[in-house]
This record gives sequence, C-alpha cells and structure tokens, in this order.
Amino acid sequence: MMKEIMEQPQAISATISPRIGNDGRIILDGIALTQEELQAFNRIFILACGSAYHVGVVGKYVIEQAARIPVEVDIASEFRYRMPLVDERSLVLIISQSGETADTLAALREAKSHGARVISIVNVVGSTIARESDDVLYTWAGPEIAVATTKAYSTQLAVLDMIGLAFGEALGTVKKEEYNEAVAELQKLPEKMEQFLASESCEAIPKYASQYFNHNSVFFIGRNLDYALGLEGSLKLKEISYIHSEAYASGELKHGTISLIEDGTLVIALGTYAPLFDKAMSNVVEVKARGADVLALATESHRGEMAKTVENVITIPDTAQMLLPSLGVVPLQLLAYYIALQRGCDIDKPRNLAKSVTVE
Repeated sequence: MMKEIMEQPQAISATISPRIGNDGRIILDGIALTQEELQAFNRIFILACGSAYHVGVVGKYVIEQAARIPVEVDIASEFRYRMPLVDERSLVLIISQSGETADTLAALREAKSHGARVISIVNVVGSTIARESDDVLYTWAGPEIAVATTKAYSTQLAVLDMIGLAFGEALGTVKKEEYNEAVAELQKLPEKMEQFLASESCEAIPKYASQYFNHNSVFFIGRNLDYALGLEGSLKLKEISYIHSEAYASGELKHGTISLIEDGTLVIALGTYAPLFDKAMSNVVEVKARGADVLALATESHRGEMAKTVENVITIPDTAQMLLPSLGVVPLQLLAYYIALQRGCDIDKPRNLAKSVTVE
C-alpha cells in the first residue's frame, strides 16, 4: 500500500498527460460524443461501489459546477432495484478499478436496457465493464495489488475532473480563464503531490498516528468537497485499521451526531474548501467545546487560521478548488496506513476484504 501511495504522482501524470493537447485543451480519447449529443443529455448518473462511489460524490460537485447538468450518484448495488428514471437522454458514468465489479456491471446492464449512453472509467484494459460500455476512459494507474485502493482512486478522480472540464468547455458553461487555470493546475497536480510527500507536514503524520491509534471511534467532518473527501478518508481508516469511523457533512453534526462527541473523541476536520472555511471552523469550535481531540487538514493559505483553534494541522499545497480532494486524499491515506501499522494490522490484505468484488 505504501508503494502505491507513493506511486500516485506518476499514475496521475500517466492518466492526465496524454489527454491534454499542446494547445492546453483536454482531449477525452475513447469518447465519441458530439456537442449535439452532449447537449441532449438532461441528467448524468454516476454508478460505482466503495471508493469508486466516493470518487463519484466528488465528481457530482465538479461536473454540476462545470457543466451545469444535474448529476445523481448511486451506489451500484442499489441502482437497479429502485426502478431508476433512466432513458436515452441519460448519460451514465460507470467507475470500477477492475472492470469486473459484479454490482457495477449489473447496474451498467440495467442502464443500457433503458437506452442510456454508458461511459466507463476503468483501470483494466479489456475488462467486462470496458467491453460492454459505449465508450471507455482508462485510468492508466498500473497494477494495484493492495486491497485498499489508493492510486486507482486518485486516477479515477483525475478522469472525472477532466470530464467535468471538457463537458463545461463544450457546453460553454465554464469561462475560458477558469478552464485554462484549472487545466494548468491539473498539469501541476503530480508535482504538488510530490511537494506534499516531501514536506514537513507529511513527515509529521506518523507522529499523529502514534498519538491517535488507540481511539475506537473517529469522525471525519467537512463541507462540500471536504465532505466528499471525508467519505474516502473514513473508509481507508476503517478498511485497514478496523477502527469504527464515519464521515459527516459538518452541518449535519447538530442534527444528532454531536451527541456522540465527548472528551477524547477523535474528530478529523477537513478545511481545505476555501468558500466554506469559516463555516467549517465554526464546526471545529463546536466539537472542541465538547471535548473532542481534533486533527485538521487545511491548505497552506489557511494553515495559520486553522492553527489558532487546532493544535495539530496537516497542510497541503493550494490548488484549484475542484482539485483539492486529489491532494487532500494523500495525507488521509498515509494517516490510515500509519495508524494500521501502529495497531499491527495486515495492511495489504485486511480481514474479510477482497480486491475485486465479483459476486453480488
């Protein structure tokens, strides 16, 4: 797992670089959608399981903002049992590392039976999901052996970012300067990830792990893209360390969950999303007032503000807002890894889990 965490800059570069032309425009190889076809879609569905589903939750924020098309994210195992409102005006994005995930494949077939156009995002060339899709975008993450995904998640996220930007440009819903800035930051993503991996903030993560590994329950809180990021951070922790962990949209805390916060409860507060930073901070103050131990994640530009309230702060480089989860996931992966290491867990092969879930 550590090897694959450290390979993420190279994997993202392999996924992004061939798809950005010399003119700075994104070229989605393998997708034969005309502008007219794209304009005809009235809804996008993202269907996936596990970490790929969490990629979809981030993708919903990104695509809706960039392309201004309604996006629904569905857990694949639930999709075909709820009589989904899918037709020929629906675009369905299927996400799967292996391309063989049973529930996701069943959801794909359900969508196609209703006439939907299906684009899959997979890592394994020639897999069943890739073959049965109308179009396919490969992530080029390379082999991923550890059961808990890291670089497959990151490359899937990069592909969805490119889809959002490419659709936004085609539909005229993204301003040219915003598009150019986002593409430039996308190209810098591998370099900024390496910058974080070599930073003092990254070096401090084992220390935080030794401080917090004996907690039995952890809450991740955040707003907007930070909430979506928290879902994956929480899953990583529970997958490999066996600690009970949940992620919540920060605003939901006061609707019940805050009753579980007591002296010593570990809360991992995500505060990378600048437009809602002040609101995120108000939630940090709420949980600290009830005795929580808080470990925070912030961008370098907001570190000082976060440090006024929280003693332990991990920082990531600043980047375009839509790309923050791509950088923010790396410290959460490392935190989960080092906590699992402290607890003596089998990190690469967690109990009861399989790399590819091929049965319903």
